Amino acid sequence: MPFLSPWSALFLSTALLWLPATRPWALAPLAAAWAWGWADGLIDPVALAAPALLLLAAAWVRPASGATARAAGHALFLALAAALFLHLLPGFHNPQVIAPAPLSPGAVPFGMYLNLDKPLVAFWVVLALAPPMAGANARNTVAAASLALAAAMLACLGVALALGVVSWAPKWPDTGWIWLINNALLVTLAEEALFRGYVQQQLATRWQRHAWGGRAAVAVAAVLFGLAHYAGGWQWILLAGLAGVAYGAAYRYGGLAAAVLAHLGLNAAHFGLFTYPMRAVF
Repeated sequence: MPFLSPWSALFLSTALLWLPATRPWALAPLAAAWAWGWADGLIDPVALAAPALLLLAAAWVRPASGATARAAGHALFLALAAALFLHLLPGFHNPQVIAPAPLSPGAVPFGMYLNLDKPLVAFWVVLALAPPMAGANARNTVAAASLALAAAMLACLGVALALGVVSWAPKWPDTGWIWLINNALLVTLAEEALFRGYVQQQLATRWQRHAWGGRAAVAVAAVLFGLAHYAGGWQWILLAGLAGVAYGAAYRYGGLAAAVLAHLGLNAAHFGLFTYPMRAVF
């Protein structure tokens, strides 16, 4: 991937989302990434329907809107989020930057695309709903992320080893750096924004009068996160569900930054130290 490309602008735009002072400027490099992608043939005009509909959903979910409009806005967003995550909307030609190949002996082939569609979900959640981006202070955020990462590594990697889904396979291929940048700035942010910043936050707010509300919101979001990994079979549903509990706890006490850090840490440990994404036979 060349240094100057639509992805340079997209990576910059997601980085700008994190700080309140830079967040208002995040849409400028995002628009530049889309314009650049259009010029490079990565986006067709029909793809503009996605951000247009997301803008409509954002307008409808504003507190000043009526209850019916807010419900319609949330329903529209959820439909769009599912379609964007599953790459079902037309007009996107996401480039493959890692050709499918086993990263270690006995692993299933792994390939990777850079996506212009899926990250839109993160922008919508952060800009339209403003979920907590961090804990009360940096110490709380780092502590929540560290504890969640430790728990996720013990539970998820331990169960994955016990089930034979992965094995010890330390490595760092030449493609590791683009994988890491993509995971840090696009993949984990989009997934945590949807499942923690949206699903968990909406449920926690709705159930805030109940003592069990926060824990139930973590559990429901974790179950949905697990089910989103159905393509890998019941083993991946279980493993992703366990990870989702850890990420949910990180979000509850350390905001979106803690959830993303825990998610990125587990993904990096999985990628660099174990069979990735999984063994071909288990």
